[in-house]
Amino acid sequence: MVYDVVIVGGGSAGSCLANRLSADRGTRVLVLEAGRPDYRFDLLIHMPAALTFPIGSRFYDWRYESEPEPFMGGRRIYHARGKVLGGSSSINGMIFQRGNPLDYERWASDPGMEEWDYAHCLPYFKKMETCLAGGDAFRGTSGPLVLERGPATNPLFGAFFAAVQQAGLSLTDDVNGYRQEGFAPFDRNVHRGRRLSAARAYLHPVMDRPNLDVRTRVLATRILFEGDRAVGVEYRSRGRTETVRAGEIVCCGGAINSPQLLQLSGVGRAADLERLGVTPVVDLPGVGENLQDHLEVYIQYACTQPVSVAPALAWRRRPFVALQWLLFHTGPGATNHFEGGGFARSNEDVAYPNLMFHFLPIAVRYDGSAPAAGHGYQIHIGPMYSDARGSVKVRSTDPMVHPALRFNYLSTAQDRREWVEAVRLGRRILSQPAMDEFNGGELSPGESVESDEEILAWVARDGETALHPSCTCKMGIGEEAVVDPGSMRVHGTRGLRVVDASVMPYVTNGNIYAPVMMTAEKSADLILGNTPLQPEHVEFFRRDRPGRAEDDAVSSDA
Repeated sequence: MVYDVVIVGGGSAGSCLANRLSADRGTRVLVLEAGRPDYRFDLLIHMPAALTFPIGSRFYDWRYESEPEPFMGGRRIYHARGKVLGGSSSINGMIFQRGNPLDYERWASDPGMEEWDYAHCLPYFKKMETCLAGGDAFRGTSGPLVLERGPATNPLFGAFFAAVQQAGLSLTDDVNGYRQEGFAPFDRNVHRGRRLSAARAYLHPVMDRPNLDVRTRVLATRILFEGDRAVGVEYRSRGRTETVRAGEIVCCGGAINSPQLLQLSGVGRAADLERLGVTPVVDLPGVGENLQDHLEVYIQYACTQPVSVAPALAWRRRPFVALQWLLFHTGPGATNHFEGGGFARSNEDVAYPNLMFHFLPIAVRYDGSAPAAGHGYQIHIGPMYSDARGSVKVRSTDPMVHPALRFNYLSTAQDRREWVEAVRLGRRILSQPAMDEFNGGELSPGESVESDEEILAWVARDGETALHPSCTCKMGIGEEAVVDPGSMRVHGTRGLRVVDASVMPYVTNGNIYAPVMMTAEKSADLILGNTPLQPEHVEFFRRDRPGRAEDDAVSSDA
């Protein structure tokens, strides 16, 4: 069978596109997903508090590792990526952050990117969401992604928000609304006690469409070309190599898989491909370059009061937590625990917040390990728009061999400066009087880490990825650009597009799931040739001059 569209990757962007492109019953759509189905009874995916279990599991996670990072003592940094329907939205922390409006003004300042400013992106953010906290000029109320606001009722959250203000920072009503800068409860992709992944929000409701086929456990190995036109996809299924032909192919594999597939198919830097024995189809040097990510650390404290959520996560309690969740979708299992945090500036030179904080009423790592028994709390913190750049490069013609990932964390003077500022600001918040009744002493990094050099050494030793790889097939025009921003077509090809985190020109200052979904919604209209949603020129908060403390409300067409 010949399909009108083959979507390679059933993750976040792929799920959205499958829904929107198959809405026309005359368009036959096929989704190829290398991972397993997201079975409805799979507790490890759908119970929010179980988020630590899929990460690191070969059943759910691609389990990438970076090359030895030269500025982090040669450490290889582990990178989890979803290997399941719904992609990383099925295993992530469920935090919904759009980024700052000025992120999109920055996108739009690049040549050819004028229609990716905040005014043009805002209607697509609103289209995709149902914000249960209420709608306004910034928030949507009828989209597939139902967003619950974190309750943040644990007394540690109250103390944290008070400490923020004592440290000279502010609260805000909605970090995804008029003013991102500040601290507040967070929106989460959790609905009625269950994770609401992209697959559950977009794909499963339309699975019965006769013109939509979804295949799992099939690995795309190569895009087939006739000249410069993409005409099909080669894939492996149950040990066999098969092909499918299509009028259009859309790569939605993410910032690692999409450039890998393009390179294996002959689209990339020609000299690199020839050295591997891959015949170049299009010499496109930007494929796999411009890799960006967020690095983070945990500043952890012991808690003197028995108020953290540590008891609920103890091994002896987990069967009861799971049973309560299975029966009622309530209790400690029904939250991701990332219920609040905020955005701040580490210095007065930046135009908008360059730090994001997640507060947790427990001291624990992503893999579920804790530094000490008993109660604790922590903040996750790291710079949001580092100028470090890395790459994704295939090193074998075997698609099962992971590409070489190099992120170059801590490689620039800006990055190192902002890391020192970030840790100092985090400590300043957690040492305010509001935290005194809970403060049992700093567990990590500990009192021995104080000087700038000691802080950077600790970050190099202890930092982890925040799991936001992006920008490796960036939109734009010019030598390093890969994707045309007006059509999502890969430059120099016909019938081939990319829609996922890889097309961002710059990583946004927050978790990247929401920007990926907005990009997919906007791209669906571009692919279908629909009239784009009208831009919405709203005023948003900005302090546009260093050192100025008062609000400047500016229009998104400023």
